[in-house]
Amino acid sequence: MKVLVTGGTGFVGPKVVHALRAREHDVRALVRKPERAKTLEAWGCELVQGDMTDPASLEGAVQGCDAVVHLVAIIQGPPVAFRQIMEQGTRDLVSAAGRAGMSRFVLMSALGTNERNRDLTPYFHAKWEMEQTVASSGLEHVVFRPSFVFGKDGGVLPVFLRQVRLSPFTPVIGSGDERFQPIWVEDVASFFAQAVDAPGAANRTFEIGGPDVVSWNEFYARVKKVLGARRGTMHVPVGLARLGAAVVERLPRAPITRDQLKMLTEAGDNVCDNGPALETFDVDLVGLDDQIRRAA
Repeated sequence: MKVLVTGGTGFVGPKVVHALRAREHDVRALVRKPERAKTLEAWGCELVQGDMTDPASLEGAVQGCDAVVHLVAIIQGPPVAFRQIMEQGTRDLVSAAGRAGMSRFVLMSALGTNERNRDLTPYFHAKWEMEQTVASSGLEHVVFRPSFVFGKDGGVLPVFLRQVRLSPFTPVIGSGDERFQPIWVEDVASFFAQAVDAPGAANRTFEIGGPDVVSWNEFYARVKKVLGARRGTMHVPVGLARLGAAVVERLPRAPITRDQLKMLTEAGDNVCDNGPALETFDVDLVGLDDQIRRAA
């Protein structure tokens, strides 16, 4: 099977590509800058230059492929960027995949994406629209909604570890009682790699998280324990955090934006039932303490 992967050079993408290659699938990666995809090329991937805002490049990318793993997303930017890259880009990719006779379309969504939250932020709106586009396409599809994805070389876990190591007090927004269910990035990759041809996965949406559900207070306590760090905790009122986000969100690579703060504090607990996913796929989930140790 030949699989087209979009977003292959991001945080999750290389792990998905590696897992696909380990299962002996041929992989074609859609990349904007091929010079940044040398690792993928070394793994035997075919690189094709293109962009989610260029429908012609998507038409060429899907030719000769049997399935698509669509990972492209942005987490911050103006609303028009979410509409162009995530919403319209997915529509164009789905249309191209349909014309190419793809056997399956696998989509990366996000836990918390639902009808209630769809207008909370441009990110949730875009993810909801992407899901609806795929579900109504007529293509056989699989959608994953992962909780926070943790890893050693990207994502937010290294940021949290630096906070605990370097700050005299660990900042926790609000009460710290909101719960989440972090999942290790290689576990996410395993789900995606199996999903391209797993018979029992067709036309289903799976919410996935790690084996441990923790509040933010519990999470930071476990990080401190694993690192052997003695730090106090400072609860930052949501209103104050919002003011800070309004200032820093204008910076490149802003640590947090007001929209991200909304998703943390207004979208509800970021937890799920792993049962359906674990009944369908063979994944041995990494526990939270091991995730922290691996990234430390």
